[in-house]
Amino acid sequence: MNKEKHIIKRYFIVLAAFFAVAVLIVYKLFTIQFVEGDKYEDLAQSTVYRTFTIEPNRGNVYDSKMNLLATSVTKYEIRFDPVSVSDANFKKYLEPLADGLAEIFPRSSNHYQVKFKKARQLNNRYVFIAKNLDYSAYLKVKGLPMFNLGAYKGGFIAEQSTVREYPLGKVGKRTVGYNNVGLEGAFEDYLQGEKGQRLKQKIAKGQWKPITDINQIEPVDGLDVVTTIDVNIQDITHHALLKQLEAFEADHGTAIVMETKTGEIKAIANLGMSKEFGKYYEKRNYAVYETHEPGSTFKLMSLVAALEDKVVDTSTVINTEKGRIEYFDRVVTDSRYGGYGKISVARALELSSNTAFAKMIYNNYKDKPEQFSNRLKMMGLDEKIGLQIKGEGHPHIPHPDDANWYGTTLPWMSFGYGVSLTALQTLTFYNAIANDGMLVKPKFIKSVRDRNRIIESYEKPIISGSVCSEETAKQAKSILQNAVERGTAEGIYSEDFSMAGKTGTCQTEYWKGSGKYISSFAGYFPADEPKYSCIVVIHKPNPRIGYYGSKVAAPVFKSIAKKIYSDTPLVDEIEKVQFASLKEEESSDNYNEIARKYKTIMPNLVGMPAMDAISILENNGLNVKLIGEGKVVKQSISAGTKIKSQTQINLILG
Repeated sequence: MNKEKHIIKRYFIVLAAFFAVAVLIVYKLFTIQFVEGDKYEDLAQSTVYRTFTIEPNRGNVYDSKMNLLATSVTKYEIRFDPVSVSDANFKKYLEPLADGLAEIFPRSSNHYQVKFKKARQLNNRYVFIAKNLDYSAYLKVKGLPMFNLGAYKGGFIAEQSTVREYPLGKVGKRTVGYNNVGLEGAFEDYLQGEKGQRLKQKIAKGQWKPITDINQIEPVDGLDVVTTIDVNIQDITHHALLKQLEAFEADHGTAIVMETKTGEIKAIANLGMSKEFGKYYEKRNYAVYETHEPGSTFKLMSLVAALEDKVVDTSTVINTEKGRIEYFDRVVTDSRYGGYGKISVARALELSSNTAFAKMIYNNYKDKPEQFSNRLKMMGLDEKIGLQIKGEGHPHIPHPDDANWYGTTLPWMSFGYGVSLTALQTLTFYNAIANDGMLVKPKFIKSVRDRNRIIESYEKPIISGSVCSEETAKQAKSILQNAVERGTAEGIYSEDFSMAGKTGTCQTEYWKGSGKYISSFAGYFPADEPKYSCIVVIHKPNPRIGYYGSKVAAPVFKSIAKKIYSDTPLVDEIEKVQFASLKEEESSDNYNEIARKYKTIMPNLVGMPAMDAISILENNGLNVKLIGEGKVVKQSISAGTKIKSQTQINLILG
């Protein structure tokens, strides 16, 4: 009896369990269908349908003469879904479709018929036909029988992508750069456009088919950018820099050419060594972002500051102390053993004497070092230029209030150590000197367009004040020309066209004892009527081959200037000849004006104080001998005579 009761009890327990499970199943089904139905329906849909991003066409990039440097072209990949086509349409249009494809692509009609029949049997809904088709070819394929019925009825699948092309070939590609390098990266905000969206259906593992031929959201193409770049000057600059980097096995380098009056950047080349491939390529925008100690090119800034503060003039004589001067626990040395003796301030810049500049700045500012730093800051050297492109490096000018200001900071600043500038910031200052002191802001863009409609225009030069007085700028220009004619850059002197500028050689990573250098040259041409300014900076050339700025960087400057000059002569040579033939009896004012402008005509010095006459003649590259005391009463070379550098002239004083 008890056994029967136990069996009945177990039976009811099992029955109750089955009932409870049934209730739970019914409850779950009810919940899924009526409570969470929308959620699971969306989940199912999301695994079958997905929204894909459509990249827009990037805007075009043009050079200053509207040569197309880069453009975006839409390319199409064509596939076929034979499963979605009805039996009637597949039978009716298979042969005409295959015939049409055979006329466009190098395959037979039979090839396509066999391929499509087999795909339909195997339920292959993503049959490849062709890729990288341009728009006209895409339209031709889309218009073929069966395909012209559309995505569902005709099984036509077209995937579009955007490809960047360079109509000028390698020249355009080098100029524009790629990704975040070069102009492509610099103007990304204008060029990128707005992305679109397209709904696709999953038809197989990893395969998605567009639902319709119409996008959910149409992409918006990027704007076109008209740059200031001149593709011919860019090509000249690129090859001149590349040749020198290879010759001196340098790590990287940059070269920039700027139009003096407008500030338009006509060329900007940035090349770095690829350790993987052993070749130079557009690695980073060194010209804009990389700050470094400029070395002796900074001596121009030191001289301008001293002239503006009137603590020296160009004829002030400085003793170079046999090329060695000790400041506290450090020694300043000249590159020339034994120094240069007693030389004028002007000659010190021409010869790039470290001792002369250290002495000039230290002796005049040691009791008020903030005056020197403040003067440099007044010239805008401690601030970013504020470029149209991103990534400009921040310059640094030491100040006595800095925690790391030492007794040696001031003299070392005088020849470019301890300060930090980008190549473009240094060039901007030299360009201002070429502009008689007026600071012109560099620019890379002439205009931004939406097709033919101008969105923004940057045609007018932006004048950002002045770095110095016109008088100081003219004195500096004269010395910079002499630096090429008879100074550290005399190796690039040419009788065919005039140049002005300053060499720079600076140790880098010296705190590591690396023995590595930065070689540079900054200047402009032609010297008398500056049209272009240019800077070349080459980092870490092989010191066993050479590292001085005069040997490594200056020849690049000359090569660029010469080729630009030969393409577009910058000086009226006929006018030079006419001036050279002037008769001695013409006014002395005429001769003096001509002499200052061309440096090839002897001025009238009679009546001038001896020191003024010496300053003029030394700036013209002449060797002067004084006889007597007082003012000039006679000169051994008559006014109006054509002269050459290093000519001897005797002045009789009385």
